[in-house]
Amino acid sequence: MSPFPLLRLPGVVLCEVFKSLSIGEKIKLSLSSKKVSIQINMARLYSQKVIVHLDCSKQTIEVRSENDRDAFDIFICPDFGKTLSSNTQQVSIALTCYTLRVTSNREEIKTFWKNNQKEGYLSVIRHLLKMFRCRISTYSDCFYSDLFQPTISMLFDLQAEFKMLYIRPKGSEDENLLWNKISSNLELVECLISYSSVGPDFRPVFNSWPQKISIWCSAWFTLECLLACPCTTIALVQSHLANQDLDDILKNWKAGGFPNLERLEIYSQNF
Repeated sequence: MSPFPLLRLPGVVLCEVFKSLSIGEKIKLSLSSKKVSIQINMARLYSQKVIVHLDCSKQTIEVRSENDRDAFDIFICPDFGKTLSSNTQQVSIALTCYTLRVTSNREEIKTFWKNNQKEGYLSVIRHLLKMFRCRISTYSDCFYSDLFQPTISMLFDLQAEFKMLYIRPKGSEDENLLWNKISSNLELVECLISYSSVGPDFRPVFNSWPQKISIWCSAWFTLECLLACPCTTIALVQSHLANQDLDDILKNWKAGGFPNLERLEIYSQNF
């Protein structure tokens, strides 16, 4: 007989129980038992939709409901083997080989990882993707962290959807490889924000497009790029476009170009 009475409920009833839980309650319950975690994962299609906010630089993850009424924070911490508070638990993440210690309260949980916080961060994200219907949002300073590239690469490999993705490509070999992966999967991204002023040898090529795009230091984003852009919202800051380009943009629009465009903002000193 299962030690968890919850698991004795019929599957349909179990789904309703999971739907009634808050984000934090469901996350903590998923860590209580691998069997419970597997049942929660099986009910994912009936789970609430959430936004997973990633702060790679601080190694934190915020899971927030789409209506912002419910939120829960997860912290990835090093485990130095010290005695923690009295509410420390030993838990396992389902379908991984990791056993870790956690402390929790109503609004957050701290996970403690021995020797491998990077894999801890990635494991927690994968765990959340199996539990909830997630969209990912990154903080603006994420790209300064060593976690950024492996995290974003993993998420695109898993075909995760993004609400907002900040990038800062500068043309290094690793960044070029990551950009190629991002560029081929931008249909998964609602809003792409790029902060980079790229070098003369690197011109990002768009193999697909997000719904919305905002580019700072956008001198590299030429008129040809703009005319090919099918996004609903386009914002170009520090652009090198000039008045003649605006004439071409207007002619293109009058001729039926930009069929999806709802908003266009261009900031240039050449106007």
